[in-house]
Amino acid sequence: MISADKILKTIRMTEKSNKLSSNYGQYTFEVFPHATKYTVREAVEQTFKVTVTRVNIMNRKGKPKKSRQGRPITTSDSKRAIVTLKQGDKIELTA
Repeated sequence: MISADKILKTIRMTEKSNKLSSNYGQYTFEVFPHATKYTVREAVEQTFKVTVTRVNIMNRKGKPKKSRQGRPITTSDSKRAIVTLKQGDKIELTA
């Protein structure tokens, strides 16, 4: 099994993700590009000692930008996972 620090990068703390976590028990994580739903599930359960009921994965393409010299560049792609926990489970987040 792959260790959790090779799967989970960070937990996303945005206005939308805070609303999802308080209302629906869903938490948003930024994950490494090779992560799958099953590896994300195992990593979250192992790290936070909770029960995961569902995992959704989003692949976000990088946006085209221009560098200071005027050359076209692209921001990096990212992968995010929205994890739904069993009702009553909670991840304690510290700011």
